Amino acid sequence: MNGGKISFEFRSNLSELDKLHRNLQELRKSLGMSKKAIFQINLAIEEVLSNIISYGYTDKAEHWIKITIWDQNRTLNIRIEDDGIPFNPVEAKVPDLECSLEERQIGGLGCHIMKSLMDDIVYKRLGNKNVLTMKKTIEDT
Repeated sequence: MNGGKISFEFRSNLSELDKLHRNLQELRKSLGMSKKAIFQINLAIEEVLSNIISYGYTDKAEHWIKITIWDQNRTLNIRIEDDGIPFNPVEAKVPDLECSLEERQIGGLGCHIMKSLMDDIVYKRLGNKNVLTMKKTIEDT
């Protein structure tokens, strides 16, 4: 990692998720992370990005989502910034996991998955930006 921190930006388009996968595989190699940890991190970030892209904007304009990742004492910090409508995924209700798929209401499962996979999640609204910071302890390969 360049100086211990990497940043990249994504257009608000689901096709950009391939860029995420490539960047995370390079990160896994440079930090010696387990495949399980990078899978969990990838899934959590993918859920966040999918929600931002699908529900975060009220217009059809192109928006940019910035991701910054850094290692701090074997804890991976992931900061995601977007200019979408305010949304705090930390406060999202836990979906009813006991009911059948046919009865289950749409929504909330992605936030639940993200919260289950990460060690810590903090949301802030700074100006016109959503800022989500997730932390994950790095498991060695």
